[in-house]
Formats: sequence, structure tokens, C-alpha cells
Amino acid sequence: MKNFFLPILVLGCFFVSCENDDDSSNDELKLITASNTSAKVSYTNLLSSSPTAQFFTVGGVDADGAYFDSENDELIIASRTNNRLELYKGLNASAKNNTDNLSLGFYSTSDFSNPREIAVAGDKVVVTQDQNAGNGNVNKLVVYQKTTAGFTLLNSYTVNFKTWGIHIDGTTLYAVADLTSDLVVFNDFFSNPSGTISPSKRVTIQGLVRTHGITFSKKDNRMILTDVGSAASSTDGGLIVINNFSNVMAATSDLGTISSDNQIRVYGTFSKLGNPVDVAYDDKTEYIYVAERLNGGGQVLVFTNPTINGDVLPISSRVEAGVSSVYLIRK
Repeated sequence: MKNFFLPILVLGCFFVSCENDDDSSNDELKLITASNTSAKVSYTNLLSSSPTAQFFTVGGVDADGAYFDSENDELIIASRTNNRLELYKGLNASAKNNTDNLSLGFYSTSDFSNPREIAVAGDKVVVTQDQNAGNGNVNKLVVYQKTTAGFTLLNSYTVNFKTWGIHIDGTTLYAVADLTSDLVVFNDFFSNPSGTISPSKRVTIQGLVRTHGITFSKKDNRMILTDVGSAASSTDGGLIVINNFSNVMAATSDLGTISSDNQIRVYGTFSKLGNPVDVAYDDKTEYIYVAERLNGGGQVLVFTNPTINGDVLPISSRVEAGVSSVYLIRK
């Protein structure tokens, strides 16, 4: 199955260099998504002359969280169907040959259930476990080490907030506290021994209703958060961009509030944002990619980086049933 980002076909050569120079063959810009209803992942080569979403089968209907190592052609997903990390081989090859032929390389032990996101730093993979009745209403951050042969459990951390999105920058872990307006930070995250851990800092984002998606660009010093608002509404979601983030965060005390004056906000019916559950950012084009879970049954939306508050149309969108995560790889 295929679909198209039609506006990107028009704008691609304006925002991304299309010159045939010696380095062009080394450029890479790919978007990977996962779904919690379709047993599919999608792959889009955004530098193609005709960017086309291709869909490939994975071994479970429900996946939340995706990471792609293009150099080794390895895709990692958190399977909510199987409650484990799964590594698939051959995504680049399958896309090139247009064959639905991913191979399950290996998978982790089942040390979590109801996962919502993954983040990768070197050979470490962090998974969020979101509380539900099946896991005793326990929220966890679980860390594995990836080797050439499998995943080895390193640490399991219990946290006092409901988990969803996470982002790793070096040894700093940023996380959202679901059902709240809060952002939490763990400094020197990997140095913690297993057990209950507390954030180094927790702040409230003024005006945000319910956090879900998170990404941070160190190059642009830009934090991007998504707001799903009411889970039942397909029109009340939004994007929040915090520029000059490190300075804003440093100036905000623990349990303090980042005011709306330090935010740029995209909300409204034109935006198609209802339940934006995940977000990715390209620091070269300054495009923001969103997994919108509710509106239209699931859509992948693309926005230009906003400079003022408002209700703006995405520059492109495509329907994708149950889309639950977006991952962007830029080289």
C-alpha cells in the first residue's frame, strides 16, 4: 500500500537541497511511523523525487514507539501486543525492492506491559510502561542494552507519574507526565540504580491540558510538546514550541511554571490536531511531524515551525489508521 505527502512534492526542492553534488548520495531523510491498529509500520524517503509512504507488516497489531538505525537497516518497536521490544531487519531493503519482507531479528524479555514510547541513546533503549490494571497500575522506565545478539535488561525504574512520551539528549531524559500539564527531567539518567527514582526537576506548562508527545532539538535549543486535551475530542489538541529552551528551563524553579509568554502555540480546527500523541522535528527544514491519533481515525501531519500563536493548516497530511508514533532520521 502507498500514500503520498502531496504538498511536500511541491515544496521538497525548496526546503531540501536537490543539487546533484558529490555529497547528495550520502544525504538521508526518512520518516518511520507505527500504528496500534494495523500491524504495519510505514517508511517514507522524504528526499525522493516522489516521497511515498510504503507499509510493512510487523508481528503484532499494536505498536507504540519506533526507532530506525538506517546504517544497519534495523527497526526497533515497542510491541503492546507482545509486551516486548522487537528488532526487525531489512526495512531499507524492503522499501527499495517494494516487498513486504521484514525479518524479526530478536526480541527482549517481557519486563513491561502497556508500553507507550521508546528512546535510544547509543546501545541503550528506554521504554515507558504506562499504568493499567494489567501491570498493577505501575509506571516504569525500563532500560535495555542492545547487542548484536539481543536486548539485555539493565535497569527498571518505578516513577511517580503516569508515563507517555520521552526524549533522550545525551544522558538527560525528558519525559511528559500524562494526565497533567507537566514536563519532567532526569539528569544523569543512566547512573540511577534500579528502583524508585524521582525527577531532577518537574515544571508545569501553562495552558497545556494533557501532555503526550515530546521532542527536543539541541541544535535549535527548541522543545516541542503535544497536547491531546480531552481524549474524546478530535478538535482540541495542540502543539507547543518552547524556543531558547535550556535558558527558559534554567530560569524556571522546580515545580514552577513555564508561562505562555515563553511558548508558541498551535491550536484550532484548521490544524487537525485532536489527539496528537507523538511528534518529531527536522532541524534542517524546521518541519514538525505529528502522529494525530483521533482526527480522521489517524493522520500524519506536517507543520512548518510556527513563529506566532494561531490556528494553522498543516502543510501536508495523510490518513494512517491508528498511527501511534513518528520517528525521523536525518543524516
